[in-house]
Amino acid sequence: MIKYIDEIPLKGQRVLMRTDFNVPLDDSGNITDDSRIRAALPSIRYALEVEARLILCSHLGRPKGQRIEKFSLRPVAGRLGELIDREVPLAPDCIGAEVENQVSSMSDGEVLLLENLRYHQGETKNDPGFAKALARMADVYINDAFAVSHRSHASVTGIPGLVKNCAAGFLVKQELLYFKKAVEGPARPLVAILGGVKISSKLGAVKNILDRVDKLIVGGAMANTFLAAQGINIGKSLAEKSLADTAGALIDRARDKGVKLYLPVDCIIARDIDANAETGTVPVQEIPDDWMALDIGPATSSLFSEALYNVKTIVWNGPMGAFELEPFSQGTMALAHAVGSSQAISIVGGGDTGLAVHRAGEAGNISYMSTGGGAFLSLLEGKELPGITALEECIKK
Repeated sequence: MIKYIDEIPLKGQRVLMRTDFNVPLDDSGNITDDSRIRAALPSIRYALEVEARLILCSHLGRPKGQRIEKFSLRPVAGRLGELIDREVPLAPDCIGAEVENQVSSMSDGEVLLLENLRYHQGETKNDPGFAKALARMADVYINDAFAVSHRSHASVTGIPGLVKNCAAGFLVKQELLYFKKAVEGPARPLVAILGGVKISSKLGAVKNILDRVDKLIVGGAMANTFLAAQGINIGKSLAEKSLADTAGALIDRARDKGVKLYLPVDCIIARDIDANAETGTVPVQEIPDDWMALDIGPATSSLFSEALYNVKTIVWNGPMGAFELEPFSQGTMALAHAVGSSQAISIVGGGDTGLAVHRAGEAGNISYMSTGGGAFLSLLEGKELPGITALEECIKK
């Protein structure tokens, strides 16, 4: 059992809040999507309203322990300041005497954003010394970064045992609530839609979710491994043929459990993954040897949409093809429209899937858009999230 941000006293306390401000930037350093910043606003505003001394920390990109200017959180400080209508100072670093002095001079109701945690290798290595340096600045620790809660990093699992009070923020609370609503006690029928490239990255999720769902839809390149398991020639299509036997066993398991498994029946093909490539539409049994499947076809789009007709809960992770390129985007867009028009509770997880839903203009029609791809998958696999476990242990101490 964990506590939440509104269940512990914050007034006058130094509150270190782990957020996920890993936003996309263009070549000029401008934020192209601020949804991750907006997702943290309820917790940030609450902490400031109750007059906490709020210290925000996050990573951005993969600087790998190097101080690289393009990974600075300066654009985040500027955008957050606009959203909360006050200046958000950016500390010169995330640890050290200068930063500690900045924190000690804060007044109640003020906010400070620490510089990129991953400028230090101690963050991803979960170094105890780095965690202690962060914890020295805090009386209270709040985890509101669901998207990194599956990682055993210093700011996620190292700090909770070193401060007086720990809790989860409103975003983490919402993520866990919707996951429970979707998987642990769902309105039925429950359908899971899994796509993306590799079956290996979602193998645990497929195995676990077969015990929970009524229907399973598999698309994207990972579907090719299932097709290969059925003896279908998939040409040059991306697949993990070493896992064909595993995919075949999953097909058998779905049948034994009475789970309706939907796989592509046709596909959009090309010789290369290129926006200008010649394309064609063929049944999956007729993929030429030197072509590859890069999207589900129109018949499959209809099949998958019809499979959603009577469901009460939809969980979706992974696109149906190389949707970033227009010729191979229609299957993912069609599915986004089908999910968006459904009356079912719908939970979408993963950055690519969320981007596809936004591009389709269906974001407003989805019940919940999860901020965490890896964390979302970990929950689907039935795993505990280290970041949440750390909060539970903090309460026990």
